[in-house]
Amino acid sequence: MSQWPNLLRANSFQTRLLRRSLAGAVLVGLGTGLAGFLLSPGHAQEAPVLGGAAAFGSWHDDAPGKRRHITADALPPPYASPSAGNTVRVVRAPAGAQLKVLPGFEVKPFASGLSGPRLLRSAPNGDIFVAETGAGRVRVLRPGENGAAAGQNEVFASGLHGPFGIAFYPADNPEWVYVANTDSVVRFAYRDGDMKARGAPETIVAQLPAGRGHSTRDVVFSKDGAKMFVSVGSASNDGEDLGRLDAAALRKWEQDQPLGAAWGSESERADVLVFDPQGKERRIFATGIRNCVGLAVNPTTGDLWCSTNERDGFGDNLPPDYITRVREGGFYGWPWYYIGAHEDPRHQGERPDLKDKTIVPDVLIQPHSASLQLMFYSGDQFPAALKGSAFAAEHGSWNRATRTGYKIIRAIVKDGVPTGEYEDFVTGFAIDDTSVWGRPVGITQAKDGSLIFSEDGNSTLWRVSGASRSE
Repeated sequence: MSQWPNLLRANSFQTRLLRRSLAGAVLVGLGTGLAGFLLSPGHAQEAPVLGGAAAFGSWHDDAPGKRRHITADALPPPYASPSAGNTVRVVRAPAGAQLKVLPGFEVKPFASGLSGPRLLRSAPNGDIFVAETGAGRVRVLRPGENGAAAGQNEVFASGLHGPFGIAFYPADNPEWVYVANTDSVVRFAYRDGDMKARGAPETIVAQLPAGRGHSTRDVVFSKDGAKMFVSVGSASNDGEDLGRLDAAALRKWEQDQPLGAAWGSESERADVLVFDPQGKERRIFATGIRNCVGLAVNPTTGDLWCSTNERDGFGDNLPPDYITRVREGGFYGWPWYYIGAHEDPRHQGERPDLKDKTIVPDVLIQPHSASLQLMFYSGDQFPAALKGSAFAAEHGSWNRATRTGYKIIRAIVKDGVPTGEYEDFVTGFAIDDTSVWGRPVGITQAKDGSLIFSEDGNSTLWRVSGASRSE
């Protein structure tokens, strides 16, 4: 059940706001604080968790606080609906457009005029590093005095090749900024407060699989700083060009590779790779993860997590995207299986040996949402019940007849363990069945405990904060 009514009762400001709502619905827009959330007596009650077919939904029923729990046993069969080609049209924000958040929060513009901002990472001093992937550069935004908007804006490094992932090493007092290009990992010498690179990049990993298919690469370090993880998405939608190995060749491949590793053009793809911080000791950490766009390490448990785009072409509600803990040596299905032991009909009978070894991901998300960056909340600005939650940016669907995604979600995590449930946190980018005015990509926690997220449709950044306690 949703925890939000309990949070409202626990917070005096939010309680006063709720009481006012009982006298009549109040809509508060971006200009006045609480960004467009419609309060009503019905919202004062604990909303049920949507499960089964109701959990799939669409943008029409998105609302902050709406909670879903999609389970592996509730999936429809493949091709239960046609495979849609429903490309979205991105437009400017209409007059009066409002993003929606829960009572007690507000969302406001943080920066604009960027060039396709994608992944975000916060430096220990509070600077926000932004990957402008298409422009081949990394930008730094320094929040102003009150943190409400970017005060300084500089290009940290340019001339990069599809940069996406950004990481600071060592974490607490970094000497390096690592950048994951589409085909390599480089690093720049760094000192606290640098807004421009001190010199040319040093190549740490000279070659990553690249050239076709999914092009983003994320990079994070383990909690102890001993390991560097790099995610590499698949070269294809569903291993269409993978081909089959005969029994002898397959046995030989399995002797040299981890469980579920793909071969040929998919070698070291749909995987998470692991290195030491110098780019040595290269190996595959986990396999069968079609496109782990966002990596994150839970700061409490040290577990590695992925935010993953699953395959297309099976219909509107199959298979779910997901965010999940990633086990060393774990196999997550692609391309032979999905969401546990569900066999991919395009690869029927090819790998029966893997059926019972496929891990079911932790949090299943509405299919085709395009889940991108992932982060964990550890700040003090939001209610304490949100600490440890996983937030993810949903870029939005194209392979679904009725759209989903285009929002920020919060996965429920208790003592480091996901419950499988998630809820909408920021909604409102979808205008109608054909148009949106934003596509979330990156998300990071600012030094003051607010959240900053990017969207690459209109190249803006937004800030979610706790609303003012003054009346």
